[in-house]
Amino acid sequence: MPTPSMEDYLERIYKLIDEKGYARVSDIAEGLEVHPSSVTKMIQKLDKDEYLIYEKYRGLILTSKGKKVGKKLVDRHQLLEEFLTLIGVQEENIYKDVEGIEHHLSWDSITRIETLVEYFKQDGLRVQHLNEVHEGLTSNSK
Repeated sequence: MPTPSMEDYLERIYKLIDEKGYARVSDIAEGLEVHPSSVTKMIQKLDKDEYLIYEKYRGLILTSKGKKVGKKLVDRHQLLEEFLTLIGVQEENIYKDVEGIEHHLSWDSITRIETLVEYFKQDGLRVQHLNEVHEGLTSNSK
């Protein structure tokens, strides 16, 4: 399994390719707020570990292994955003919170969160009840 840093790169590369059809070093660097030289080093490592194929000055493509992991990481990120939205986390905190927790949860925890999200989505009254409980708890603590 890739390291958290490798996961960030794979997730970003996967999203860029999905959105634009390609992923350039400059786009990856901008999205991850790192130097292009750091991107090149990581791309070389991801190439060595067979997540992608990189040809200097020609670009990169994800291998089937890289695509599979990239999709899984993007799906995990979207699930956690959905979960935090569902439980009422303020929108301005969601992205930062997901970035902070996504590498620290086991896939077992992710699967359980996915089940919980599906449970709440099956019946809108469940979400309404959750919000009512939250409101009751927060008004009692004031």
